[in-house]
Amino acid sequence: MIRNKQDYLFYLRADLLANNMEEWRWHHHYTKPVRSYQRLLRKVEYYKNCKKGLFGRLYLWFLKYCFYKKSVELGLQIKPNVFGPGLGLPHYGSIVVSSRAKIGKNCRIHSSTNIGESDGRAPIIGDNLYMGPGAKIAGGIQIGDNVAIGANAVVFKDVQSNVTIGGIPGKVVSEKGSKHLVIDGYGQALAEMEQVMKKETSYG
Repeated sequence: MIRNKQDYLFYLRADLLANNMEEWRWHHHYTKPVRSYQRLLRKVEYYKNCKKGLFGRLYLWFLKYCFYKKSVELGLQIKPNVFGPGLGLPHYGSIVVSSRAKIGKNCRIHSSTNIGESDGRAPIIGDNLYMGPGAKIAGGIQIGDNVAIGANAVVFKDVQSNVTIGGIPGKVVSEKGSKHLVIDGYGQALAEMEQVMKKETSYG
């Protein structure tokens, strides 16, 4: 969760790297709408979590309005404070994620996917999740780290770490996991931050 300005900048960087981008330029607001959507998501999270003054609350209302419009335009329904850093969204269109879900870092989700509720409970998911097109996850289940959910798979039960799930209902079809399917934006951003800190220490 974003708790301060440093976290906010780190999340922006990790998301960028997780989507194979090295830098953000002004024209990307128009040429890369999904990346623009992600940046707006993180900005909403930052103001929601960190800005408690009158101006912050008013600006948050404006940000939420812009975020809602962009969500409808792109067919993406993602609530704040659900995903950790390094979120990868290769395409726009028909992605729905419950506000009750909690998902770790380096999650990569394709189109026509759903992470939903059942009886008011939603999944808690670890790091390095990969969801293929059309995959569905629902209910108060636990999914471990490095899990790949195959295209059109439907998952309603707990899943151990380091496996690939396929079919309806979903079951383990491989022990490869997701390592070869996700981009470690979090790790790359962390390495960059550590390099900067080392340089600052050496100059100090």
